[in-house]
Amino acid sequence: MPYRRTPAVQARLDDRRATVVDAALGLLAEHGYAGCTMAAVAARAGIATGSVYRHFPSKGELAVELFRTVVSREVAAVSEAARRPGGGDAAERVVAVIETFANRALRSPRLAYALLAEPVDPAVDAERLVFRRAFRDVFAEQIAEGVRSGRLPPQDASLTASALVGAGAEALVGPLAEGAVGPDTVPALVTFTLRALGVPDAEHA
Repeated sequence: MPYRRTPAVQARLDDRRATVVDAALGLLAEHGYAGCTMAAVAARAGIATGSVYRHFPSKGELAVELFRTVVSREVAAVSEAARRPGGGDAAERVVAVIETFANRALRSPRLAYALLAEPVDPAVDAERLVFRRAFRDVFAEQIAEGVRSGRLPPQDASLTASALVGAGAEALVGPLAEGAVGPDTVPALVTFTLRALGVPDAEHA
């Protein structure tokens, strides 16, 4: 008969795994993926390095778990911004999404750079593509609604949304890496977004 874990044993394992993930998230925010060695995570969690490997057989698997955990929160945050009651018309909701995305990144620049661009395991690169599509879909929903309502000019909502995701990430990567984010970064990104949507007089919208 195969061994079956009791609920108490499974709960202890789940708690230990959560401790490992929390420790690794702290290191990721402070030092990026480069700082998330298995030994460093174990030290932060107060456990033996072997215990980390028991939950994550490789650093790549741990990196994917961290990426999914953090980016899922970011997708939830921008989705909430897009659907916030009283959020205005489609263009205003798209602006709310880009502002939320950018401002959250600027509050945690080391973490944001790790998520957007830091070289890491190929499995994380694959996850980046999955979540770029998730961000794209948040934009596309609002753009399509704007086109249907006549508040935005006719356009391919998915294509515009993909371009906004790529442009937003690229616009932030350099300043995040260099620590050179100025006060005009987010307003300039908003103006670019409105122009890309085809909003008249975008600079003053």
